[in-house]
Amino acid sequence: MIWNLPMLLTWLRIVSIPLVCILVVLGRVHPEGIEDVMAGLLFAIAAITDSLDGYLARRLGQTTKLGAFLDPVADKLIVAVALVLLVSRDPRRLVVLMAVVIIGREIAISALREWMAELGQRTKVAVSALGKYKTIMQMVGLSLMLYRRSEFGIPVYTLGLWLTVLAALLTLVSMFIYLRAAFPYMRERS
Repeated sequence: MIWNLPMLLTWLRIVSIPLVCILVVLGRVHPEGIEDVMAGLLFAIAAITDSLDGYLARRLGQTTKLGAFLDPVADKLIVAVALVLLVSRDPRRLVVLMAVVIIGREIAISALREWMAELGQRTKVAVSALGKYKTIMQMVGLSLMLYRRSEFGIPVYTLGLWLTVLAALLTLVSMFIYLRAAFPYMRERS
């Protein structure tokens, strides 16, 4: 069942990554064009498919091992690419630090989850409610930052920046919680 609706949504998210890249690059060439708006909207649609694919896979009984692998890979790829693109356009320290924290945490926690799975303790570092709130804030913030254009007097980019900074702080808190849960296993001798 490689081609079911949840897998299609995951693949669409993966395909959207180069499209977001192209739109952001074109947005630099045409600052007054709609490319940034389209990049933000495409990223937002991809973020929505992130929550939909897992829900539909469970609801429709269409979970697959490939889907379980590709879903988090697609999530991490699109977030990392968006952060790198944003840093390329706004290299201020805050934006760079935010990107380093989010990408670094994703790498560290992915490795931790893999290691805990080898120990048969994967559930100790399963996604928490805090992790889900962090993801929502991160996806909304990144969508707004990619969108860039202020609307109705609302500084969309700045709002997105602060939501993403808050997501980065939640990222650190959730990483601490996961590390604390894994710490007893880290202290054991091999």
